[in-house]
This record gives sequence, C-alpha cells and structure tokens, in this order.
Amino acid sequence: MIARTGGFMIIATWNVNSIKARLDHVLRWLGEHKPDVLMLQELKGLECPADAFRQQGYTCAFVAQKTYNGVATLTRTPVSPLLTRLPGDEADEQARYLEVEHSGLRLINVYAPNGNPVDSEKYTYKLQWLERLRLHIAGLRAKALPFVIGGDFNIIPEERDCYDPKAWHDDALFRLESRQQFRALMNLGLTDALRVSNGNGGEYTFWDYQAGAWPQNKGIRIDHFLLSPDIADRLRSCRIDKAPRGWDKASDHTPVLLEIGL
Repeated sequence: MIARTGGFMIIATWNVNSIKARLDHVLRWLGEHKPDVLMLQELKGLECPADAFRQQGYTCAFVAQKTYNGVATLTRTPVSPLLTRLPGDEADEQARYLEVEHSGLRLINVYAPNGNPVDSEKYTYKLQWLERLRLHIAGLRAKALPFVIGGDFNIIPEERDCYDPKAWHDDALFRLESRQQFRALMNLGLTDALRVSNGNGGEYTFWDYQAGAWPQNKGIRIDHFLLSPDIADRLRSCRIDKAPRGWDKASDHTPVLLEIGL
C-alpha cells in the first residue's frame, strides 16, 4: 500500500463495460486520480492489459471469461487472490468475484448478475448469487475480518437511488426480492459508504445509453462500497466522479471513490 500524506487510502470501483474498448479511459483516469486501488468490472474478455497498468504503477489481479463479465483489481503492490469465485456453487463459472488481501484488509470486487428478464433463470441465478454472497460475508463477519466490498451490485437500494422508481418497478435491479437481498447483506452490520457520505440520495453511478439518459441525468445508483464495521469507523469520504461518463465513447457507469484512514 502507498501511504499518502495525511495517512489515508483511496479505493475506487468502476464498471468499464469492456476493458478493450475503455482502456484509454482507464489509463487516463488512473493518471488523473492515482488511487491506491482500482476495482474494475465487466472486462468482457479473457485478457487483462497488465503491461499497460504496470506502466502506470499498478499490478493487476483478475478473473475473466470470454465475451462476458470479468473483474480486475489494480493495486500499487502485488497481491495474491484469496478467492477467484464466490463460494457456494462449484459449477458456477461466471467471472464475477475476486477477493484479495491488501495490507491486512480484504478487498472484495463484485460484479453481481443483472437478473433480467425476471421471468427467466437469470433472475433466479441473481437471487441465488446474492444469497451466496451474504453467506460468505456472514462468515467474514463471524471472524471479525476487516473488509471492503466494492463493485457493480446491479441493485437500486432505495427509491431515492433512481430518477424514476416507477420506470424501474418491475426490473430485476429494483424488484423487491433484489432489494431484500441487499438489505439482508447490510443487516450483517455493513455500512453503505456513499449513503453515509450523502444521505439525501439523487446521486447516480449509471446512465443508460438510450433515450438521452445521460444529458437528462436519468440515472440510477447500482455501484456501491459496503464496509465492515471497523473500516466504517475509518471512513473519510465516498463520492461519485461523474466526469468519465461525459467522455467520448464512455462506459455507461462512472467511478466511485472511497477514502479511508490508515
């Protein structure tokens, strides 16, 4: 870990919607913000451009699959993955989970299933995946291990996290069962870092490519940082960086930055 002046650490998360298409964006953003850790989701391919990240001063741990999903965690110092799949289903081959240890802290990078359409096995898989996540995190809490969970949860927690709740009423991201799973996870004693930092809502991390969603700020908040109690005590700030969503050929998500004391 790189100790910053003032003794704090910056961890960021960003669904890049294809690292091949958005590598220049990621390198630009790293150069501007220089976080200690960057969690990436939706790599959409088997490769991770480790050499390009190394030139920016980062090592890359990742789990990937052809065409879909994929997560990577960039750190200033090398880390060894503890888990490259979410426990609970050995047959699950989707690349959605990466857990590493970094200076005594568990960094958990998630790309939760979308779940649409809700009348298909995709929604069932989403709910089962979230329950597996809850059970695993419950195990970490029982051991009193400090952790940060960051990534694209594909869940809108509350109405204030959506520009128009009625428009998303029957979507898997806002269905009652999805939000119940999110609350069950939170009930393990976790802290929603952005909610604590901005209790009013109305801040979004995703804007669809369709229907002028970005220029009209018709967004939703589905990218989150959830903190174990001891890390929540060290929370300094959590904020959304909207700037990359306005770049040419942008991802439909934008980064979230978490700052914690060392």
